[in-house]
Amino acid sequence: MKPVLTLARLLRVKQWTKNIVVFAAFVFALGDRNQNLAAWELWKVCLAALAFSLVSSAVYIFNDLRDAPQDRLHPLKKQRPIAAGEVGTASAGGVAAVLLAMGLGGAWRLDAGLLVVVGGYLLLQVVYTLWLKRIALVDVIVISLGFVLRALAGAVVIHVVISPWLLLCAMLLALFLGLCKRRHEKVNLEGLGTRVALDGYHEQLLDMLITMMGASTLVCYSIYTLWPDTIAKFGTPWLGATIPFVVFGLFRYMDIVYRQEKGDRPEQILLTDLPLMADVAFYGATVLGILLLR
Repeated sequence: MKPVLTLARLLRVKQWTKNIVVFAAFVFALGDRNQNLAAWELWKVCLAALAFSLVSSAVYIFNDLRDAPQDRLHPLKKQRPIAAGEVGTASAGGVAAVLLAMGLGGAWRLDAGLLVVVGGYLLLQVVYTLWLKRIALVDVIVISLGFVLRALAGAVVIHVVISPWLLLCAMLLALFLGLCKRRHEKVNLEGLGTRVALDGYHEQLLDMLITMMGASTLVCYSIYTLWPDTIAKFGTPWLGATIPFVVFGLFRYMDIVYRQEKGDRPEQILLTDLPLMADVAFYGATVLGILLLR
């Protein structure tokens, strides 16, 4: 049992929740009367999300191999299998190679366009790990672009057109979460040598940027749901009824960051915070209800 748990921690399986963004294009294209999409094509999106998960896990292993010395200084990251010495360098590298072969091979079998998107994500993450993660502001922008590529992957594999508003929402929300994470690290971990880019951040700047990205995400999503083209495509003006769930989600997350002083592990928060989990569930149920009852 322990080897299985160690492997799950090495692959950071909990962070696979980020790949839920891959399903965005399917959800919204399924209700779009201008898109020729069948519900059974969901299996393609599931496999695309799995391919993204495998490749992202390989990237995590590469990152952990590079950052093991810094991770040993971090109160939580020091427990990662490579930093803690539970998994050897050669073994970790072998696992990463297998994951890449499975992820890229699976993407190629599904769709050549998906392989291009996943390959672009891999290249972006390698450059990020080697250089860009050390540059303040650039680091969070690169992370947000990774979410845009996830959303694109979900559209490419089922050959639908994804709204640029949704891509922009994905980018802005990722920036919001990334900046919240940097703020937590700036406040709690500065001076420990765990992340070079922290020296280029200021707490007040992060506070302003978090506010800007939260507001921008809300405005962007609101415009998308109420835009005449969106109403015409879905045949209903009621997608705007989901806006309150987005408002609550942003409010709740900021409460967690500022009052509870968390925010360093977004994937953990989304899997353990009951109000946020309920909000996401109600949001999904509302979207489904609107599309079915329009």
